[in-house]
Amino acid sequence: MKKLLLASAAIVGMTAITSPALAGDGISLDLGGHLKGYVTYIDQDSRLNNEERSFDILRETEIHFTGETTLDNGLTVGVNFEADADGADSFQLDESYAYFAGSWGRINAGEEDGAAYLLQVAAPSGDSNYDGIRQFVTPVNVTLSNLNDGNNPNFITVHSGGEGLDYDNDLTRNAEKLTYLSPVMNGFQLGLSYTPDVADTTATIDAQFASNTNTIGGVNQDDDGGYGSAWEGAVRYEGQMDEIGYTVGAGYANVDLENSAAGFDDYKEWNAGIDLDWAAFGLGVVYTENNNGQSGTQDENETWVVGADYTTGPYKLGASWLNNDSNVDAATPVETNRLTGGLIYTYGPGMTFRGSVSYIEAERSGQTDVDATHLLVGTQINF
Repeated sequence: MKKLLLASAAIVGMTAITSPALAGDGISLDLGGHLKGYVTYIDQDSRLNNEERSFDILRETEIHFTGETTLDNGLTVGVNFEADADGADSFQLDESYAYFAGSWGRINAGEEDGAAYLLQVAAPSGDSNYDGIRQFVTPVNVTLSNLNDGNNPNFITVHSGGEGLDYDNDLTRNAEKLTYLSPVMNGFQLGLSYTPDVADTTATIDAQFASNTNTIGGVNQDDDGGYGSAWEGAVRYEGQMDEIGYTVGAGYANVDLENSAAGFDDYKEWNAGIDLDWAAFGLGVVYTENNNGQSGTQDENETWVVGADYTTGPYKLGASWLNNDSNVDAATPVETNRLTGGLIYTYGPGMTFRGSVSYIEAERSGQTDVDATHLLVGTQINF
């Protein structure tokens, strides 16, 4: 059914593309992107004879090439390319896709996030680059902590993407996929995604995903072990009740386990969230859960996030709490709590100064707790 729905959406899009009266301007690319730069100070529990660097510089930079045009028949055609620009001589393409949009909705085709992430509701935060739905900078050095014994990959990599202590529902990451997003109708919007093979991604989602291989320009082998095709569905609603604006949403993703293996299962993840706004105040709650791609006693990974913020002029004050329970190692499950408070000041168009303080505590059954306190001060410049 899910494949039929996506195929139907694709047919609608192709019909619009091939309809007459296609005259219009060609596509010219625009340059954009962002730089997120921070200095950080951290004090964390590290293993004996290991010491973290207390003061460091963190940066996340992307270059975006985008362009679109609207044809005479109303069809909008666009392209989007995003590249990471950090590291020594690094310029690695992260996302690359085309999209087609009209009154019937939008179709994304290529390397782009799926519907479960694109429509996911986020909670307010102290600094969304750190304690937001997706984490861009990670001050904690987990490899030096007492939890780093190979059995607890979900500490500081709570979400399956492994990029940080965050809660984005993005199992398929930037794997090649088709996504249909409906138009917003009376506040409602839905999305569906189909990914032929999660191996088509530049970011390793899970150790099991890495067992698949892909030849660039070729067709993936089916049933080659590990995880393969995936589908996602999500719904979102935005409305207003008196002076309170609200956004609610939910999403689900399933990644197929191609060959049965003891202790493993289809990788499944779902989320639900609500965000409320009243005057200058915001409050949100998000819950997400996945099964670690496993079965039996290791199939539980739950995350709660509560956030609040207040905006006055160019200033925004925010705070969040994240709680994660994971039993990826059933013998020694880990509970992680993080508290963050932050201040953002907008000093120019697309330019912000950001400062935040966070405290993290990870409690591992039968083991010593791991604590970390850190300060982040930096700027984000969008261009």
